Amino acid sequence: MNRYTYYIMETAKRLLAIPSPSGFTHMAADFVKQELEEMGYSPELTNKGAVRVNLGGKTKDNSIMLAAHMDTLGAMVTEIKSNGRLKLTNVGGMNANNAEAENCRVFTRNGSQYDATFQLTDASIHVNGEYSDTKRTYDTMEAILDELVHSKEDVEKLGVMPGDFVCFDPRTKVTDSGFIKSRFLDDKFSTAILLGFAKYLKEENVLPERTVYLLITSYEEVGHGGCASIPEDVTEMISVDMGCVGEGLGCDETMVSICAKDSVGPYDYQVVTGLVNAAKAHQINFAVDVYPHYGSDVDAALKAGYDLKHGLIGPGVYASHGYERSHRKGAENTLKLLTAYLL
Repeated sequence: MNRYTYYIMETAKRLLAIPSPSGFTHMAADFVKQELEEMGYSPELTNKGAVRVNLGGKTKDNSIMLAAHMDTLGAMVTEIKSNGRLKLTNVGGMNANNAEAENCRVFTRNGSQYDATFQLTDASIHVNGEYSDTKRTYDTMEAILDELVHSKEDVEKLGVMPGDFVCFDPRTKVTDSGFIKSRFLDDKFSTAILLGFAKYLKEENVLPERTVYLLITSYEEVGHGGCASIPEDVTEMISVDMGCVGEGLGCDETMVSICAKDSVGPYDYQVVTGLVNAAKAHQINFAVDVYPHYGSDVDAALKAGYDLKHGLIGPGVYASHGYERSHRKGAENTLKLLTAYLL
């Protein structure tokens, strides 16, 4: 698995460098599609902008869908202020407290890009006596363009307008000890893991007993990524997303997490039990946890009316929806569980 883990880590870095908040995922979709094509698969883009591919299988009885999402948190311009600063609205759960002083880029409808910084309004502590007491919200913060602009008209001349996407710097770093730190590991790390799984099947000439599909979705962070594009022969779906790391949970960044229940409800008993038994049989480092504040692509699929068994696994990720951290062993254990469960 070592060379596939290396591929996952390198692919994650490349994917994390591509801006892709929900609704603005076309560049990430092109990357994922090209990776799969270079492996020898025939992926397709769905109408919603997801990437779907059939990895093959000996039979289409009880086919399984593995889903990850390439969309991330971000923001959108909602107003150009009279002084040329930009008021933003969040896309997904991008927390204003966590995003303070972060570098970002504004993508205009005419194809231009502009650097900016997301700051508290009147951000100089030597000037603003209420700096420490001001609650950080999208109403009290603004994006400051790194352009010589001083008015709304100046900004409009650049082509910036309400509705433009704002993408935050991921600040990706991989340490010598194997940790990967970045915004948006949720869920680009697991997207890279599924690409690694596809690569493993192709290069090792492994054909699963049942057909395996991948679905890399584009709207998970706003709740409807997994609502569509599931083939009729699929009877089971597993979200490969981030595993939660935090107080009261058993998972850490080196493990694969198996979710028994999230905020929507319990996952399928047979699927969860099968995942646990596969992990035990292959001596995979895992934890079973209950996520208190979480929803997944599989939850969205069931709400859309699909009749599926469902599960959720993923590498342990700390500081979710913030500056996140995981480890290459988390990726390796997730890949091992996928092969143990499916092959």
